[in-house]
Amino acid sequence: MTPQREAVLAAVRSSRVHPSAEEIIRQVRTTSPGIGLATVYRSLDVLVRSGRITELRLGDGAVARYDGNVRRHDHVVCSGCERVFDVEVDLPSSVVSAAGGQVDVDIDDYDLEFRGRCERCRG
Repeated sequence: MTPQREAVLAAVRSSRVHPSAEEIIRQVRTTSPGIGLATVYRSLDVLVRSGRITELRLGDGAVARYDGNVRRHDHVVCSGCERVFDVEVDLPSSVVSAAGGQVDVDIDDYDLEFRGRCERCRG
């Protein structure tokens, strides 16, 4: 792990808002002002491929977001502000089996994306 990758990893893991690459760059530059855009993107790619972070494409936008929580969990996306929240939801095995049975697939994992309006956007 290079110091640059360590800085990118730290920025992703310290965030609870599932930051975009642009948000990560701004964060990393507070401690490493000389880091280049290409270095951050390469670091994100390496960290995703190594399983240290997860790349998410949630909500209506196509902007990639990054998650330092690599444990199995799901997400709630606010349709107002596009913020992303972690949630842990366990579906009953009968629901998972029924979904797999519809297409003849043995499901071994799943990701759920819920949508709604957060308290701030409802306010």
